Amino acid sequence: MDQQKVDMFIMTNQKYFPAEKILFLKEKLLSLDEDKFTLVSALDLKEPTTLLIISLFLGYLGVDRFMIGDTGMGVLKLLTGGCCGILTIIDWFTIMNKTKELNFNKVMTLI
Repeated sequence: MDQQKVDMFIMTNQKYFPAEKILFLKEKLLSLDEDKFTLVSALDLKEPTTLLIISLFLGYLGVDRFMIGDTGMGVLKLLTGGCCGILTIIDWFTIMNKTKELNFNKVMTLI
């Protein structure tokens, strides 16, 4: 894969991935062929900041967990009001990292 294309992809999408895994992702992208890179570029990635805002306002209903695909915890938070607010507060601090990990895992499954 072309070094310049990979660098451009990393620069524009680095906010979607964990900082400690950017170099690993870059190495993997460099070894891809053009077709797979096109698939990775077209992948719909979740915005961590948007999920944080949703978690702040609708986290007690489990909406944030449903959006990242964690249905079990979403149902638990919905039925218990975020376990009386405890899980809601925990998610305020962890939802961005979970979203970045989800995006990273999505790309790794395509590669």
